[in-house]
Amino acid sequence: MKYRLGLAAMLSLAATPALAHLDPAEHGSFAAGFTHPIFGTDHVLAMIAVGLWAALLGGRAVWALPTAFVTAMIAGFALSLSGVALPAVEPVILASVIVLGAVVALALRLPLWLSAALVAAFGVCHGHAHGGEIGSAGEFGYAAGFVLATALLHAAGLLIGYGANIATRNDPALASRIIRGLGAVTALGGLYLAAG
Repeated sequence: MKYRLGLAAMLSLAATPALAHLDPAEHGSFAAGFTHPIFGTDHVLAMIAVGLWAALLGGRAVWALPTAFVTAMIAGFALSLSGVALPAVEPVILASVIVLGAVVALALRLPLWLSAALVAAFGVCHGHAHGGEIGSAGEFGYAAGFVLATALLHAAGLLIGYGANIATRNDPALASRIIRGLGAVTALGGLYLAAG
């Protein structure tokens, strides 16, 4: 028993801190930016939800919602780098997961401009958070990385939505239920993150 305690103490002292994001000095600015949204569950859930909602809405929403989010995210990043503080960035990011999951779960059909404005408001906060965690990374490489990762996460949400439609081609109502169910899971995931 005494040896186990000693071994446990030695192992705990040998452990290094966990890094949630890649070190730009070691991995490069682009890699640090690319992995920032991918390593954050809140970012992943919100960004996929944008794609799911766009797939549900169809038409111009397919490009308008992801474009609004990414554009606003770049603006939020620029605000952060400029030293402009935004209130409650992290709580708004958590709220984005819950709200975007809920609008997908409810299959909410707002006017396109309002849907784009909603995702853009959340995008500003996501971008501001990216800027707040830039560390020693170069701005352009880091931004290129998180913009590409975000676009891929939006595309994943769109592909999941289209995949549900293709897989259930004879039953469009089932496809809608699958996508809406994923929205509900997203909203619940946001509530779990907020409680944690």
